[in-house]
Amino acid sequence: MPVYMVERELPGIKMDQLAAAQKAAIELGKKMTAQGKNVRYIRSAFVPAEAHCMCFFEASNPEVVKELNETAKIPYTWIVEAMDLTPK
Repeated sequence: MPVYMVERELPGIKMDQLAAAQKAAIELGKKMTAQGKNVRYIRSAFVPAEAHCMCFFEASNPEVVKELNETAKIPYTWIVEAMDLTPK
């Protein structure tokens, strides 16, 4: 399944808010997948000095990733297909 990177600018976000957003993405992904919309949160990277966050999702298409983020009310700048180069 393709991997999508979601870029975010999160000025002023606190770590507890970031953790809550991550938890929401994970839980909503499970719920959407159970409803037949395949999407799974993989991981995030956050650069506090720049308030910049990149989150990775595995999904059947970018529209499902967009739906998850909009439903969870997690702001994003853009969503783009990416290659996950994590060693296995």
